[in-house]
Amino acid sequence: MSTPTEHEHHVVGPKTYGAILAALLVLTATTTGVAYLDMGVFNPIAALGIACLKAVLVILFFMHIRYSSKLMMLTVGAGFFTFIVLITMTLSDYISRNWGLW
Repeated sequence: MSTPTEHEHHVVGPKTYGAILAALLVLTATTTGVAYLDMGVFNPIAALGIACLKAVLVILFFMHIRYSSKLMMLTVGAGFFTFIVLITMTLSDYISRNWGLW
């Protein structure tokens, strides 16, 4: 029987956290700017795309998934892939409707 070993913890520096914070603030400002643009049916697509990018940054760095085991990365990736599939199906329904004809 093998003895369990403790995994080495990775310490993320303050510069990395500052860069991620700046990126999240820029993406938040971008989301606000996109909300004021009239892109028709592409407004929710742009907003969800930016939100997914922000979610990836939070998952990778603040939840320390970037420095986790391959199994943990696979688990989070599978959950994120399922989320993307559900959002794609929702947006395909949203875009394919005949707005104003019913």
